[in-house]
Amino acid sequence: MFSKANKKERIDPEQREQYEYANSRIKQKKRLMRHFILFLAGSILLIIINPVLGIGKDFFIENWFAWAILLWALLFLVHLLNVFIMNKFMGKEWESRQLEKLKAQQEKRIAELQKQAVKEVTVAAVKEARSETEHTSEVTKKNDTPQLPPEEA
Repeated sequence: MFSKANKKERIDPEQREQYEYANSRIKQKKRLMRHFILFLAGSILLIIINPVLGIGKDFFIENWFAWAILLWALLFLVHLLNVFIMNKFMGKEWESRQLEKLKAQQEKRIAELQKQAVKEVTVAAVKEARSETEHTSEVTKKNDTPQLPPEEA
């Protein structure tokens, strides 16, 4: 009556799947925000370091820091598109559709292999039956030849 046993609610598989999907989306967005903060801090650092410390003046590309920031911005843009746009097209529903397609292809291939195996087994059985009947007919032909009774002395 007054037990201290914890009564945990059981989560059905669908709710568990939704929870895991939501958790993965949160992690994706969290990584994107970290990337953005790192991009801003890194860009500001590159802009300040170049003129103040004079790092890269002898470098073969002028304004190398601007090219580095531009490249980093493109990588961030790809990350952003992946999280917010590509995930909508290739999200959970897309994955389940692809999974169903692959299952159907596998089942079709298994059915084809089973048909082929049955066909090969029946062909082998027919060949074996034919060879056995041929062997039996040869034995009966040999046994059909008249044999002379043994001579009495």
